[in-house]
Amino acid sequence: MIKVLTKRSDFLAANRGLRNARPGFVLLTRANGGEGMRFGITVTKKIGNAVVRNRMKRRFRELVRAVLPEHGLADHDHVLIGRAGGIERDYKAMTEELEAVLSRAREGKGDGPRRRRPRRGDRRPRGA
Repeated sequence: MIKVLTKRSDFLAANRGLRNARPGFVLLTRANGGEGMRFGITVTKKIGNAVVRNRMKRRFRELVRAVLPEHGLADHDHVLIGRAGGIERDYKAMTEELEAVLSRAREGKGDGPRRRRPRRGDRRPRGA
């Protein structure tokens, strides 16, 4: 049985694990110390209004139900983060992408560290 992540601390812990990005979503995976297979879904307001966010979360829940039991990592937390292109993406394409990302995570492969863009006030003057 797949459990659902509810605590903020679990989401933050997953953020310190492997990160694999695809056009429709980002998957975070991290070992959870024998607590079984768990998943969480996050879709920020940046993606759209409540209707759009809820539709994306429903699609992600179906993806998780279809893919995680067979391809998920045992005793790991899986967090799906919605991206702007996720609502328009084909469900079958997202299923294939999730399977590919889970196989990469199983091999211990993740994307490189995120590059942070400087904030507006943190830029150095040009020519200095």
